[in-house]
Amino acid sequence: MTQMTPPGWHPDPGYTGIGPVHERWWDGTRWTDQLRVPPATIRRRRMRVGLGITAAVVVLAVAGGGVFLLSDNSGDDNERAATAPSAPPSDSPRRGPGAPGGGGSGAPEQRIPGAEDGYATDLTSGINLPVPDGWKGTSGVTGAGVTTGEYPCPGDTSEQCVRGGVSSAPAKALKLDTTTAKATAEKDISANATESYGEKIYGGITSHQELKSEPVTVAGEQGYLVRWKVVTKNGDDGYVQSLAFPSPRSKDLLVVVRSGFDINSKAPALSVMDDITKGIKAASGAGSGPGTTA
Repeated sequence: MTQMTPPGWHPDPGYTGIGPVHERWWDGTRWTDQLRVPPATIRRRRMRVGLGITAAVVVLAVAGGGVFLLSDNSGDDNERAATAPSAPPSDSPRRGPGAPGGGGSGAPEQRIPGAEDGYATDLTSGINLPVPDGWKGTSGVTGAGVTTGEYPCPGDTSEQCVRGGVSSAPAKALKLDTTTAKATAEKDISANATESYGEKIYGGITSHQELKSEPVTVAGEQGYLVRWKVVTKNGDDGYVQSLAFPSPRSKDLLVVVRSGFDINSKAPALSVMDDITKGIKAASGAGSGPGTTA
C-alpha cells in the first residue's frame, strides 16, 4: 500500500470552500498547524488524503487506504517541480519513519487537545483510532492515521509503502458530497482502492471482489462499511475498506475511515482491520449525547 510523499506545502485537506484557499505544511508524518497562501504562480495539484492513510493518510491519511497517498503524480514535470517541498516552518519538526512519537505515544510536538495514549486523534472528526502494538500513530487537526510495515514500493523503490494502514478524514476533505453513511462508503471505496493499489506503484487494479457491504456501529454512531479484495498487476494484492459514519461532534459531519492491508505473510491479518474498526471511539470532549462514547 502506497505510503506518503516527502514533507512540503500542499492544499489544505480541511478546506471547506469558504474563505481563501490556502496550503498546509505536511512534515512527512502529519499535518501541522502551519498555513500559507500559495504563490500565484504555482499550479496547485489535487491532493489525496488519505493513509493517505498514504499516507496518511492521513493521513492522512492516512491514507487510508490510497489510504495514505497524500499527493498524486499527475501533471507535467514543471508542475511537479513547482509543488516540490520548500523550506519547512521553523517550528515544524521533520521526522522520518520510526522517529520518536510513533505508535500513538504522543510526543510533545504531536499532542493535540483530546489526544489519548494508545490512540491517534482526528480532532476535526472528533474520533480516536486505536494504535495496535508495533504500529505508528499520527494525530492531526484534520485527520489521523496508523501504519505498520514500511518497505520499498514494488513499482517504484524510491517510494515507501506500508503493509497496513488506516486513516481518517472528514468526508468533505475527500470531496465526497454524499449525505448518508451508506452512500458515502459506497462512493469512496473505488477511490480508496485506486489510491491504495493503483497507478505506477502497483500497475493498476485488474479486478476486485466485494467482501462486505453492511451497516456497522462505530463510536456509538450508525455507520456503513464496504470492503473489497483487489488484484493488482504488480506486487501484492490487497484488502481495502471504506467506512463512513457521523462524527460524534456533529451529526452533520460525516467521517470517512480508509483502510488498506497487503495480502502478504508480512502484512497484518485481516482480523486486525476489524479490531481497529471496533476500537474507534469518540475523542475526549467530542460530545456526551446519546450514542456517544467518551
